[in-house]
Amino acid sequence: MTRIGLISDTHGYWDDKFLTYFEECDEIWHAGDICSSETMERLQAPFGNPARRCIVRAVCGNCDGGDLRRMFPEVLRFKCEDVDVLMKHIGGYPGKYDRSIQRQIYANPPQLFISGHSHILKIQRDPLLGLLHINPGAAGQQGWHMERTLVRMTIDGAMMKDVEVITLADRQIDTENL
Repeated sequence: MTRIGLISDTHGYWDDKFLTYFEECDEIWHAGDICSSETMERLQAPFGNPARRCIVRAVCGNCDGGDLRRMFPEVLRFKCEDVDVLMKHIGGYPGKYDRSIQRQIYANPPQLFISGHSHILKIQRDPLLGLLHINPGAAGQQGWHMERTLVRMTIDGAMMKDVEVITLADRQIDTENL
């Protein structure tokens, strides 16, 4: 059994609540627009337990600079237990996959497709391809989203279960510069 924390679109923003909600996770997957290598270093930290280190997987997003693009691929495909996972920052969603990933998804559908970019929390099945799509929304302050979100889930063999949406807080809006 593997406990997963999903995060996207931090845009260089850090919130200690990430640690609170991901403390029990075995892996953290960041779906891009990280915008700060410090964010990744903090996610990889041992969560207060020096003997424990969390696996962090990530893809680069359209706002990520050269250092993060060298550290993380644009597309990541891997197995988590018995689940085939595909992750890409700009991915679209069932019925409207982005052209940059569409051919790969239709030619060889994963069981789980993770994307970010839209800042819109979305969890839905693709009945045509039989996959689960998750966009964890945006965890950072930058963007037009009104609330910051994360997702936690468990992968147990071939089963994806216990999918949980976490609302961190409303995004802080700078009303002085509107």
